[in-house]
Amino acid sequence: MTSVTSEPILITMAAAPVAPERTSQVVQKPYPKYRVIVLNDDFNTFQHVAECLMKYIPAMSSDQAWNLTNQIHFEGQATVWAGPQEQAELYHQQLGRAGLTMAPLESA
Repeated sequence: MTSVTSEPILITMAAAPVAPERTSQVVQKPYPKYRVIVLNDDFNTFQHVAECLMKYIPAMSSDQAWNLTNQIHFEGQATVWAGPQEQAELYHQQLGRAGLTMAPLESA
């Protein structure tokens, strides 16, 4: 009689891919800010520009308005307000309707 020796048979299985663990962290991103920019022109007076800034931009003091008016005149433009898009659109529209020369809204 012949003896059959049986050797153990090894069966290897490929490891199933493991998905990376999900983190429970929530990353909050701030809303983008938009800049309202007034441009210098040859027809608006200093007085009119300063009055418009005080009238339409919340919490704009007289000193701030006059400093920005000077910046607009001497540098050609000034960012008069920056913040959420909806408010920026409102201030941009109001200042433009008052006759100021406006640059297009820019995201900051």
